[in-house]
Amino acid sequence: MKFKGRVWKFGDNIDTDAIIPARYLNTSAPEILAIHCMEDADPGFAKKVKRGDIIVAGKNFGCGSSREHAPIAIKAAGVSCIIAKSFARIFYRNAFNMGLPIFECLDLWERVSEGERIEVDGEAGFIVVMNSNTEPFRIHPIPPFMQELIRDGGLMKHLSKKG
Repeated sequence: MKFKGRVWKFGDNIDTDAIIPARYLNTSAPEILAIHCMEDADPGFAKKVKRGDIIVAGKNFGCGSSREHAPIAIKAAGVSCIIAKSFARIFYRNAFNMGLPIFECLDLWERVSEGERIEVDGEAGFIVVMNSNTEPFRIHPIPPFMQELIRDGGLMKHLSKKG
């Protein structure tokens, strides 16, 4: 499970209301949620993000209220994965349930700039900043079952596939 993309940086404590504001929770349509993704953190994000881009964030990403809309919006906007110093527990669970790969890495945020390109190898457990002399950053590989959830598009799709 490998991802290559341009970095979008966000700081600490990005809550689910910044990811997808509550005023848009009256829909669950991914294409609508994508239009408003990260709207309160970076108003132009949804128009500028490209398929395959990667969010790199600080501590406690996805804190706040539990809403599956947050990882749905991020995934539908085209973000391939998220790397953060840490994730709120409920967001961590919701992300995998929605088929959005996430990784924890304490050191990357300070050593990468917005717009740089990185490569993430979720099976081997490392991140490389492309066109850089920095050593690869270690991450915990995604366990095989979680990789299967992601490949299937999330928990519900995985369960329906398994019958």
